[in-house]
Amino acid sequence: MSGHFQEFEDEYLETMYEFYERDADALVRTGDLASSLSVSPASATEMIQRLASKGLVDYTPYKGAKLTEIGLLHGKKMKRRHRLAEVLLEILPFEGNAHATACRLEHAIDDDLEVALSLLLGRPDLDPSGREIPAPSPEILTRIEATHKEIRPLSSMEVGGEGSLQAMVMAPSRMGQLESIGLRIGAVVGRDSDGFVLSDGKRVELTDALAAQLLFRPS
Repeated sequence: MSGHFQEFEDEYLETMYEFYERDADALVRTGDLASSLSVSPASATEMIQRLASKGLVDYTPYKGAKLTEIGLLHGKKMKRRHRLAEVLLEILPFEGNAHATACRLEHAIDDDLEVALSLLLGRPDLDPSGREIPAPSPEILTRIEATHKEIRPLSSMEVGGEGSLQAMVMAPSRMGQLESIGLRIGAVVGRDSDGFVLSDGKRVELTDALAAQLLFRPS
């Protein structure tokens, strides 16, 4: 039950953050919050009171609630993880409901996975719908910056850059196709003004989406 309660709290704080994105100074009425979460006003009021007791929101009865500094950080973190999950689902051969699935995935993303996803996805600023992905916390940003030069998506390689392939985030059948043209783990790939080229001089055509699924370590 504690795990489920934590997820409920996360959902409320994330939704409160969505209201914050629209108007950082406005109080959120529990009725509006209930409508956004498809719950009863009584349930929304009860949860807001619970969050207020934990110092995550400031609540004024009959007027509304607002995230505290701590609550804002938590809501922002959950929204960032949700939108990172949506970016991940966008590059996977996923045909389900991306929003609903991202809602489930965000609760499974811890600090370590957030760092890994940020690097894997090329540190995206926008989700597939064009909404801004909130910036990482200072602690997460420090970890991302520390490892950014180690492994990153091939799509982020600058002209004149070079590195060795470390991983392919795709179905085995697609990996086989790339390996047949020389793109395999350990292969050295460079980038010039015309695109990507292997160490033997063979040129390979890659879309931005496909290049984002290939991870390389700079030379």
